Amino acid sequence: MIKLSKLTDYAIVVMSEMARQRGAVHTVTQLAERTGVPAPTVAKLMKSLTPAGLMTSHRGAAGGYALARPAEAITIADIVVALDGPIALTACVEGAGEECGVENLCPMRGGWEKINRAIRSALEQVTLADMMGPVWAPPAAQPAKALASGNA
Repeated sequence: MIKLSKLTDYAIVVMSEMARQRGAVHTVTQLAERTGVPAPTVAKLMKSLTPAGLMTSHRGAAGGYALARPAEAITIADIVVALDGPIALTACVEGAGEECGVENLCPMRGGWEKINRAIRSALEQVTLADMMGPVWAPPAAQPAKALASGNA
């Protein structure tokens, strides 16, 4: 199964919340309260996303973190690479950083590289803004009259 890490999932949630208030500086505590992601996890995310150039940190009494670029300029691939390292499905794919004992003899290598490029390209084409969509709200309750009369 191909699966993103929980940290990457949480990063998209936290960064989406930050993007909703474009240009604002957010504290770890504020982000944890607004997203439900535990504060230690938010802090860990900020420590990884800042050196990757996706966040800027601001010191002082009004300090915190802000997105380094608009949501439209941050791709899902940027976030995956910042938190999980290079996008690589197998050890032989470029950038995986792992060695394969049969790499020179393997007839599958070229195939995996094609698949890896396709996945990387797909993640590069989806931005943080694309992931945000409308804010979810539970459906509004219908008035009792409409339910009773069968007009629902």
